Amino acid sequence: MTSSNTARPGHEALVVLPTYDEVENLPIILARLFAAVPEIDVLVVDDGSPDGTGALAEEMALTDPRVHVQHRTGKLGLGSAYVAGFAWGLERGYDFVIEMDADGSHPPEALPTMIDTVRGDEPGTPSLAIGSRWVPGGSVVNWPLSRQVLSRGGNLYARLVLGLPLKDVTAGFRVYTRAALSAMDLSTIDSKGYCFQVDMTLRTLDGGGRVVEVPIEFREREHGESKMSQAIVVEAMARVTVWGAQRAVARLRGRRPGPSWVREP
Repeated sequence: MTSSNTARPGHEALVVLPTYDEVENLPIILARLFAAVPEIDVLVVDDGSPDGTGALAEEMALTDPRVHVQHRTGKLGLGSAYVAGFAWGLERGYDFVIEMDADGSHPPEALPTMIDTVRGDEPGTPSLAIGSRWVPGGSVVNWPLSRQVLSRGGNLYARLVLGLPLKDVTAGFRVYTRAALSAMDLSTIDSKGYCFQVDMTLRTLDGGGRVVEVPIEFREREHGESKMSQAIVVEAMARVTVWGAQRAVARLRGRRPGPSWVREP
């Protein structure tokens, strides 16, 4: 596992961009990112893409100091890629660390608003901004009805079982403050897929953070294949059910559900 470049002093925000076979999408999403937020840094976390995504990222890093690359030995999963990126960003002092897909489904143009939403030290300032498809003003483009029903249904289930006041808890476009991530024990996170997003939301809220949703237009990828699978959906439903039961038991015993209740033994 290697990483190219070091963080640039004075730059406050880092985008963590996990990749696996995204060689067509990577140049497009980076161009859009730098057009939207020219001063931002990007860490490409590549899981040994056989299509050469990692090699392309290295070439781009050689000519652009905003691009950094972390190579992993294989397809280790989206959740672990983000955790590795979070740790990398915290070690280098970034104020904001951003989750974002490399396939173009998340609009970089929304990032300035999302970052501004969590900027500031005043009491009540949010510590996590979620780019939401399902709040007023949010939308999805080029998704079949079946995917929309699955996403809405999964979010409704998580909201009801866990008592979350959010419409899009499974969304993967997020801006975390340094304080929010620093309050978590990242080494205990082993969730993948959709349940990784639910896990991170719970940890933020249980740590005393405030979460806000910013409406975005989500677009289905134009290049490459979706990484969605039935196993990801099953894992998310199972873990949400377990976490909901753990939190219900904690409340019955008069104990406040907290970080210890969202980690599986």
